[in-house]
Amino acid sequence: MGPRFITALPHADFDLRTFTCPPARPTGLVEEGDVIDLGNRVLEVLHLPGHSPGSIGLWESATGILFSGDAIYDDPLLDELPGSEIASYLNTMRRLEKLQARVVHAGHDPSFDGLRLRQLARAYLDRRS
Repeated sequence: MGPRFITALPHADFDLRTFTCPPARPTGLVEEGDVIDLGNRVLEVLHLPGHSPGSIGLWESATGILFSGDAIYDDPLLDELPGSEIASYLNTMRRLEKLQARVVHAGHDPSFDGLRLRQLARAYLDRRS
């Protein structure tokens, strides 16, 4: 048997069939342009719809870091899911193609640099425009 991805084991009395994770109560809503000041890091909320409604990214202009969520990642971009909207996704990709990101931490797959961000956005635009 090869190496295990997860090595922690639950307690002997743990029952996966009855396990639940209660939802967290929202303390507020964020929207385009809001600033989240964490003290040592300041993130701007970017509305990046298309893949899913209400999708956001968090942009740290001081470092050029984008936390893109599911708006863009280095794999085939899904835009035909329930709630996806190609016209909105095209606008999001136009926006991301212009963003001067240094590094992108996506919701899926490994992180990538700004050049790859622009390549992925351009490829989507070329395919769907």
